[in-house]
Amino acid sequence: MKRAEKKDHLVSVAHALFNEHGYHAVGIDKIVAKAGIAKTTLYRHFKSKDDLIVAVLRNVDAQTREAMRQFVNADKRQDSLLATFDYLLQWFEAADFYGCPFMGAAKEYCDAGSPVRREAEMHKRLTVAYFEELARREGYHSPTAVAKEINLLHEGATAVAQVKGDATSALDAKSIASRLISGYEKV
Repeated sequence: MKRAEKKDHLVSVAHALFNEHGYHAVGIDKIVAKAGIAKTTLYRHFKSKDDLIVAVLRNVDAQTREAMRQFVNADKRQDSLLATFDYLLQWFEAADFYGCPFMGAAKEYCDAGSPVRREAEMHKRLTVAYFEELARREGYHSPTAVAKEINLLHEGATAVAQVKGDATSALDAKSIASRLISGYEKV
């Protein structure tokens, strides 16, 4: 395996382990054993476990936001903000859904100065910015307000899906979102 492939493999293996078990529960030894690489190889790519977690979060952020963007752009039937809830439903129904990795990171790394915490916060800001972009594209007069409210519905649906194992929370949130955005004027 080439150097870049090893790094990508480490990030992928670490993501799967962190996603299922949590960040503090998974040690470096478990990651290198599952990845089938030497500990020195891991430390060649990442100075610390926190650096690895940040890389995982950046990777997950890029992948999930792009996947949502593609999903929403492919759905021409409805308001793009509502389509984001269908994307959530798909995610909640996946076998590897254990909740939001960014919420988990923020919970486990609660110090505001932690690079892991800052990365989780960055993802949340970028998600709201994406919702604001969609609200502007749909022509809502108050795109920032719409984005914040859609985000709260996403966050709530995700928490319910994680705790109750009920993927339909995405559809419940979509129904609320539909009523909510119908009250906003369009430009």
